[in-house]
Amino acid sequence: MSKLSEAVKSLINASHARPGYTPSSAGVQTVLAKFASDAAEKKVGLPAWVTLSTAVSATLNCPEAMTQIFHLANSTTTTTTDEQRIPVQNAELIREVGLKCISFNGIPRSINTLGAFRNSLPADVASLLSTTPTRELTPSNLELRKRDGLALWDSVYVGFERKLLDKLAQSHPDLPVHILNGHYSNLLSNPRGVDAPVKVGRVLTSLVAIACLRTQTGVGPQVVSHIFGLRKAYDNGDAQAEGEEPVEGGAWLATEDGNIWILENIDKLVNVISNGQGTTFAPGLRAKL
Repeated sequence: MSKLSEAVKSLINASHARPGYTPSSAGVQTVLAKFASDAAEKKVGLPAWVTLSTAVSATLNCPEAMTQIFHLANSTTTTTTDEQRIPVQNAELIREVGLKCISFNGIPRSINTLGAFRNSLPADVASLLSTTPTRELTPSNLELRKRDGLALWDSVYVGFERKLLDKLAQSHPDLPVHILNGHYSNLLSNPRGVDAPVKVGRVLTSLVAIACLRTQTGVGPQVVSHIFGLRKAYDNGDAQAEGEEPVEGGAWLATEDGNIWILENIDKLVNVISNGQGTTFAPGLRAKL
């Protein structure tokens, strides 16, 4: 196999292309701590604020911030309705959120941030992380998983679910096929038939979507859809469906005030993690100076 020339390597690693991780800026710890304390005041539990902040960090390609979230979660006293969590539970939550970010950010950022996050963990925590896959497709579970994906889609987009699928199919006939079978069925819906170490269920999955999409910028219609998806989880009872774990503060997050709180805090995290430079998606590619 031929080697890359120095010219090609230099272009790949040029500073204007921002080829590496986003470093965590000096103020991130303070903003994260304020976010956690404000969540506690509003009776929003640890899983919700950890999910939101992790999705922002993954979207910005900042595994250092994910590690800071992990340590903050370990030092945070949970509220009366939260069970006390151990470090490996917080690490598993962050990993599961990072995995679900694939559906909104693409695979590369999840590969990069999850790998760096795993390497940052204390050895005693890393040794306890699950090594058993929970999403293997088999001939016996394939149709069930497809039904799970359609059910989740219907839950998020109820009222427009079939109309939206038809519209997507006009763009490309395989677009709804891939969205449903590649994402909603076997990534975003809850695993089946296995004991998953942590569950990022219906409500937390909506928080992942909102945080990723708001952080990206440029996808306002999708932010709107998933804000409504969060509200519908409570309006239609899906947040309390069989197999769903209660999310402390979730019902409030699905209100007007809760929506505003989510979006404003995402913006604060984006600003501090990026050191005021914003998204690292396509607008991050800057002209050479």
